[in-house]
Amino acid sequence: MKKLLIFHPALAPYRIDQFNALNKLYDLEVVFVYDNVWNHKFDQSKLLPLLKFKYSFLLKGLSYNGRVFRFGMHRIIRKTNPDIILGFEYSLTTQYLILLKRLGLIHQRIGSTVDDSIDICHNVQSRGRYIVRKWSVNCLDYFVVLSNEVSEYYQQTFGLKKEQIIVSPILQEPDRLRNNPEKLESIAKKYQQEYHLNGKKVLLFVGRFIPEKALPRFISNISSLLHEHEDLVLVLVGDGPERESIEVLVQSNSLNDKVLLPGRFEGEELHAWYLCASGFTLPSLSETFGAVVNEALIFGLKVLCSKYAGAASLIKQRNGVVFDPLNEETVKDELSRFLKLLECHKKIDLTNRPSLMLYCQKAFSKEWRKLNYG
Repeated sequence: MKKLLIFHPALAPYRIDQFNALNKLYDLEVVFVYDNVWNHKFDQSKLLPLLKFKYSFLLKGLSYNGRVFRFGMHRIIRKTNPDIILGFEYSLTTQYLILLKRLGLIHQRIGSTVDDSIDICHNVQSRGRYIVRKWSVNCLDYFVVLSNEVSEYYQQTFGLKKEQIIVSPILQEPDRLRNNPEKLESIAKKYQQEYHLNGKKVLLFVGRFIPEKALPRFISNISSLLHEHEDLVLVLVGDGPERESIEVLVQSNSLNDKVLLPGRFEGEELHAWYLCASGFTLPSLSETFGAVVNEALIFGLKVLCSKYAGAASLIKQRNGVVFDPLNEETVKDELSRFLKLLECHKKIDLTNRPSLMLYCQKAFSKEWRKLNYG
């Protein structure tokens, strides 16, 4: 079994199953360069015991303007002696791997995980990133991307071979998320009672309240529909810098009973919200992927997903609708069409709500086995 060493920013709950599955294909070791996700303070004490692979933290080094360089990478590579090494994005970590190889200090095949959506691929945020990306594609052996669309973009734009590109969406294991239905149903029933959701058509959002999520725009665009549909409620689970502006918008549009902001949740307390919902929405204007879409589908929710989110690749005719949140003229129509697909969940019953995820484990294994060749 080949050794795979991955340098990764930090452990997030939606990465656990992917790493554990990868450990079945390779002798995996993951080195985290942050102790937590910078914009999410996840409870690491609950996440780390779920890991089934070797891991460590490399936290000493330099940081500037959100970028870090960690001391000791070469030492870890020499000690681990892996067959393949993966960095992340076009970061200083990845650039250091390229430098080590060009200097002849390491001889392993190297690659990087790139979480860009197809929209981000076409609209690179800065000239600097454009240059670094163009340089890196000529130096790396592998790229791990989130969708077939991004894979095709890299093949057509940079002349990469299909065998160099691993398509691996950020997916979680349904059995792990749904493994305690009695407890989830109990928590969900409490939410349903506390927020008067029984008999309501609940449209759920989960995430940070930041400009990229475009929640104020979305609320403004659908406010008339919220008033028209007596049984429709929008629940925004999360928190962030735009919370106050959202609260003002809700107040000014008389939506206090139609838009609910219960706060931020993790683990089972978060997953129980999916049981309360009739459908899910992600209206982001920019989103590398959107792991919450995968979670919603796992819990049997159809999804109204922004075309600008990488997770739009998970949406097919059977499990949701993809829409353009920038097109104000069509947002209401798309939501109306989506609402017709939904049912009110008067009874919280996870057993009779099958997963709507259409991606299979065989596809995951087939893609990642590309590392065995080349």
